[in-house]
Amino acid sequence: MADITLKKIYVKVWRQNSAKEKGRFETYEVENISQGSSFLEMLDILNDKLIREGKDPIAFDHDCREGICGMCSLYINGRAHGPDRDITTCQLHMRKFNEGETITIEPWRAGAFPVIKDLIVDRTAFEKIQQAGGFVSVNTGGIPDGNAIPIGYDDAEEAMDAASCIGCGACVATCKNSSAMLFVAAKVSQLAKLPQGKVEAKRRARNMVTKMDELGFGGCTNTGACELECPKGISISHIARLNREYLVAKLAE
Repeated sequence: MADITLKKIYVKVWRQNSAKEKGRFETYEVENISQGSSFLEMLDILNDKLIREGKDPIAFDHDCREGICGMCSLYINGRAHGPDRDITTCQLHMRKFNEGETITIEPWRAGAFPVIKDLIVDRTAFEKIQQAGGFVSVNTGGIPDGNAIPIGYDDAEEAMDAASCIGCGACVATCKNSSAMLFVAAKVSQLAKLPQGKVEAKRRARNMVTKMDELGFGGCTNTGACELECPKGISISHIARLNREYLVAKLAE
């Protein structure tokens, strides 16, 4: 297939110096962008242009550019990670956009994710939730045999599906209440389905949900928007497991 070039597009970007300063949208013209380029490559090209013009480049987050790290979290044309399914922003290509189109780019909009600058938000809240209980305590020493603890195939597969969560925050950005339930549920499920996670199960669910509420995330209303926009396709069925784990923990108090 021949490579198609977008001769001209317009990029409407949210610019904000910090969480304490007022932000605004600014629109830039970008020319001659290959539809084979990734979305982040397009932003790189735009930033090169801004730097040559003596202007402040757009601050955006990225790392692996392989859909693994979750850093490249952008709200594009009203959708987390843009107009495609099961991808992160770095996996989005310009073939999803049309000649002359205006592309609106915003940061995640959630009180628990304050803006650092422009399109970069502080997702430390996720790390605090993880630190509250998303781990297992084990004695260090020699490496155990991989088959020392038999685990059923279905349980192992479900745990791995939950563990695929990259903590990008698309679920929070998409939810009308800025709920982190899908993230917390995935982190609880990946351990709840494994024998190693049973010992701390009650404390884990209670502490992670408590920390989530403390940090200002909203409540879940089960609209399913989080599952729809999750780049790893994590199911809201994990939220049901989180609710059961939490209820058991509260009854045991």
